Amino acid sequence: MGANSRLSKLDSFGQSVWYDNISRQMLQDGSLAKIVSKGVVGLTSNPTIFEKAIGSGSLYDADIKRFSKSSLNKAQIFENLAVQDIKEAADLMLSVYRDTQYTDGMVSLEVNPHLAYNTKDTIIEARRLHKSVDRPNLMIKVPATDEGIPAITALIGEGINVNVTLIFSTEMYSKVREAYITGLTQLLKNGGDVSSVSSVASFFVSRVDTEVDIVLSEMPRTNRLATGKAALSNAMVAYNDFQSTFQSDRFKKLSKQGARVQRPLWASTSTKNPDFHDLLYVEALIGPDTVNTMPDATLEAFMDHGEPSLNITDDVEDARRHLELLAHAGVDMRTLTKKLLEDGVKSFADSFNQILINIGSKQEAVSV
Repeated sequence: MGANSRLSKLDSFGQSVWYDNISRQMLQDGSLAKIVSKGVVGLTSNPTIFEKAIGSGSLYDADIKRFSKSSLNKAQIFENLAVQDIKEAADLMLSVYRDTQYTDGMVSLEVNPHLAYNTKDTIIEARRLHKSVDRPNLMIKVPATDEGIPAITALIGEGINVNVTLIFSTEMYSKVREAYITGLTQLLKNGGDVSSVSSVASFFVSRVDTEVDIVLSEMPRTNRLATGKAALSNAMVAYNDFQSTFQSDRFKKLSKQGARVQRPLWASTSTKNPDFHDLLYVEALIGPDTVNTMPDATLEAFMDHGEPSLNITDDVEDARRHLELLAHAGVDMRTLTKKLLEDGVKSFADSFNQILINIGSKQEAVSV
């Protein structure tokens, strides 16, 4: 069972492939280990993924029944279920973590999305999850809200790995990079080891096209710009900004102390529009020091017929021009990306609520 040649090619270009999924079923039946053997070098999770995992099947029922006999509430039961899965996944990825000199092999666990607009409680929960999982290759996911930014700085400053999630705009991405560098500076100032901490910035892609293309479809046909270009243009400009920041003299000072770059992680890379190529958001965003986290169908499609090439910097000026044309046409990217962030937080919060409902239903079922 060897590595997939297309994934190996991405690795040669400097891009890591992570898997946007986790479940106890996959951990127990060996399918997750099989995916890792193909060349996947990291895992991401979110409340929606756990909602699907816990809500289906009976693998969690025994634990739910056991925890129900304690004084734990439904949210605490969920945390225990998630932590158990994340621990097992982190152990599975530990050899990758070591083999890649602590760059990959990461497994991500998200803070309660209801805390997205609460800096203090995000920090408290992130610390608790970090301690509960107790694995060096854990990343805590913190959303890129205004309230999340200082939490990111604080956690990096304590040496906690952070996956900054739900980044849609280049403006917020600028704040995320600053939060990371400020956190590293604080860690170094306090005598910490900056080489021991890793972070990725999860920049969401396809959902941008979903929103922008709706606006474009409502414009007069004579003024309409091409669809399916806004998301990639947004991401390409973000990658250019990433290069500028981490090639700066300011970061080089930290790099000399062993600091790692905060890699852009392309999220939401499945193609939502059936008229677009199924790998549109994968093949166009291949470049050094990047990660692409793929859901099942996208990963399978890439391993089957992906055509990897090093191209993310080819059309940066064209990307900037397209964003300018969108602005001139009346597409307000700032407002659209703000809505996407808010919708993303709400979607994860809704999934979190559904998890608690599912746990309640299972509690009733297993008590019969």
